[in-house]
Amino acid sequence: MAASGRLSTFRLPPLPTIREIIKLFRLNAVKQLSQNFLLDLRLTDKIVRKAGNLTNAYVYEVGPGPGGITRSILNANVAELLVVEKDTRFIPGLKMLSDAAPGKLRIVHGDMLTFKIERAFPESLKRCWDDDPPNVHVIGNLPFSVSTPLIIKWLESISLREGPFAYGRTQMTLTFQKEVAERLTANTGGKQRSRLSIMAQYLCDVQHLFTIPGRAFVPKPEVDVGVVHFTPLVQPKIQQPFKLVEKVVQNVFQFRRKYCHRGLGMLFPEAQRLESTGRLLQWADIDPTLRPRQLSISHFKSLCDVYRKMCDEDPHLFAYNFREELKQNKSKTQEKDKDKESYRL
Repeated sequence: MAASGRLSTFRLPPLPTIREIIKLFRLNAVKQLSQNFLLDLRLTDKIVRKAGNLTNAYVYEVGPGPGGITRSILNANVAELLVVEKDTRFIPGLKMLSDAAPGKLRIVHGDMLTFKIERAFPESLKRCWDDDPPNVHVIGNLPFSVSTPLIIKWLESISLREGPFAYGRTQMTLTFQKEVAERLTANTGGKQRSRLSIMAQYLCDVQHLFTIPGRAFVPKPEVDVGVVHFTPLVQPKIQQPFKLVEKVVQNVFQFRRKYCHRGLGMLFPEAQRLESTGRLLQWADIDPTLRPRQLSISHFKSLCDVYRKMCDEDPHLFAYNFREELKQNKSKTQEKDKDKESYRL
């Protein structure tokens, strides 16, 4: 029994090692699913420590696999751990952990990209957005193949305050390829400055906590892995709809080696491109010869605010897609060529 006045601390009983679990259940990593197992519990413990104080917290772990990080989370004395795993091969090993931690671990066989977490935890955990973050955390060693689409999905969820962020400014601690981690945290002018830098940093405080060498994983990936922590901001640095920000940012960075006016021009139909791009840059007070990586969040805020006004003036502008216009022009050219060929015959 715990001493009076002290909270009891939960620790898992002795269990087979992760390596033994992999052998026991024949859990070979599937290359097509970008599966890489982290076996060193010192490293999984470090990931969990860096996530913050998890005592009595409710944690959502994505892609637990054989359960390395899962063990470290359970040993952090959480109130409840919910894991979502798509690969059925990992379920028996996770159930072994559940049996060793009665009432602590809940297992869902499902897809992290579609799982609805809004009602997974008690309503009492919800906090106002202006308050401190709730006692809810998202932690995961993400498969490389889904890490980028998943973080974009969650960033949009932050803007809408849904999914894990229905509880408030839920913190996330996630792994990415080192290069992706560097993009997420890159400063203005940095070589890794990218679309991900802007989309993450206008909504969150983003920190690259530490790097795990590839040799720590089984099988060993060709790259190192970065551990990144996200805390949603009380006020986004760009107060426009997520889809609008995403469109502006994507267009700018699709020509990352060109001057920024090149990508911004693709926001407008060809017939008005030159004039509209000039107006956008002038009203936003942006130097058209800046490269995309030289643009700050403040620059993007100005661009998005002006583009929003232009869309309000022209209701059809936001729906414009320059690739569709290219396809239509190409189709018209092919039709003209066919007509010329027919005339010759």
